[in-house]
Amino acid sequence: MTQEVHTQVTPEELAHAFEEETAPVDLSRYAVEDWLTLAVFWGMSFCVFLQFFTRYVMNNSFAWTEEIAINCLVVVVFLGSVMCTRTTRHIHVDVLYHYLPAGVGRYLALAVNVITICFFAYMSWLLWRYVGIVHRERMVTINLPRNVVFYAVFAGFVLMMLRAIQVFIGNIRRGYSALERPAAFDGLGE
Repeated sequence: MTQEVHTQVTPEELAHAFEEETAPVDLSRYAVEDWLTLAVFWGMSFCVFLQFFTRYVMNNSFAWTEEIAINCLVVVVFLGSVMCTRTTRHIHVDVLYHYLPAGVGRYLALAVNVITICFFAYMSWLLWRYVGIVHRERMVTINLPRNVVFYAVFAGFVLMMLRAIQVFIGNIRRGYSALERPAAFDGLGE
């Protein structure tokens, strides 16, 4: 076993080791839906903490916290998917594009974009119809309308459709997509 070598460091040297120049924080890559998702996430976190606290510390759980947390999780998932759509972070299978000729890969990538937009449009239409059917439902443990959650999911799909259209236009202008050149989309700012 080799012996470790330790060099003496003064407290001043140690203190200055942590004085690194940090890059300025760039919040411009986040959109309105990202901040709304963050707010709902913290609301969900508060409900989960309140559930834990009332159940294990006070030994008298609030029943409504679980239902609110579950509904917040649904909203976080669908509004968070808007960010994934905007930044092209949804799961892609791009190995096929390495073996296809560039022209074929280009048309296939554009077809995937169109299919994605059509899927989001169809899901938006289905959710609009579904909200019309269940618009009178109330939550079980707290007397709030359940359609708020369904409207948030509907808004998530509409926003995903709009963001998919933006990605499609960007792919056309750029000349390639994340499927064709995944390394070009490694930065979150894309």
